[in-house]
Amino acid sequence: MEDCLFCKIIAGDIPSTMIYEDEDTYAFYDIHPQTKAHALVVSKRHVPDLERNTALTDHELAACLRACATVARLMGLAQSGYRVVNNCGEDACQTVKHLHFHVLGGQKMAERMA
Repeated sequence: MEDCLFCKIIAGDIPSTMIYEDEDTYAFYDIHPQTKAHALVVSKRHVPDLERNTALTDHELAACLRACATVARLMGLAQSGYRVVNNCGEDACQTVKHLHFHVLGGQKMAERMA
């Protein structure tokens, strides 16, 4: 999609600090981290959000979750723990309309989210 920030990052038109890439996903550090370690795992196929996940194959959707675990290991979070978050829609404060998952860690997190 031409005007999508994440599509431009995947294409290399906008710079990012890549952590991991495979045929279905691209992962990079968030430029506005919410925790000490904060990465984004993005589907390479443009899908606006998780609600429209049927546009992805089961393989592509599973690849996103597998990539989250791989990114957590690469960031050194697997031992201590990490959180995977997906914001879907306006009420969830999804700011980029492209399916992505946040991998958060590197610090003790609150037991419940506000």
